[in-house]
Amino acid sequence: MFGLTTLGIFHTAISLLAVIAGLHALWRWQAIDTRKTGGKVYLVTTVISCLTGLGIFAHGGFGKPHALALITLVVLAVAVLAQSSSVFGRFSRRVEVLSYSLSFFFHLIPGITETSTRLPLGHPLLNSPEAPALKALFGLLFIVFLACAIWQARRTK
Repeated sequence: MFGLTTLGIFHTAISLLAVIAGLHALWRWQAIDTRKTGGKVYLVTTVISCLTGLGIFAHGGFGKPHALALITLVVLAVAVLAQSSSVFGRFSRRVEVLSYSLSFFFHLIPGITETSTRLPLGHPLLNSPEAPALKALFGLLFIVFLACAIWQARRTK
């Protein structure tokens, strides 16, 4: 199906669930909060998505998607640490909220890349993960992320 292995299908499904949970949390609470069910679902499915992604080698060996999965796991660890300790002092809540939001932004990179280079079947929107249009889109999404992060940081004083 879509040229995916069983692991690839599971990874895609769990990743979609993570994105849906993240969107729901961001829409409803303007932050991903693991004290709430939607935030817990986001955290668990994002960790599973990262771990299953490490086992996918569709483009050869260890590559950018694998590095992004590891970085995402580190960012999630920082978020959990900020939530469960006072390591960041009075900035703990901000670090938590911004880390979860950054991890959500990281979800968009492989999701958009894979979707645009695979669909529609037989005539994908883009012919390569290195397409200039993708780089421009990710630049725009990063600006949107920064604007949202500034808003979230001010909101979580």
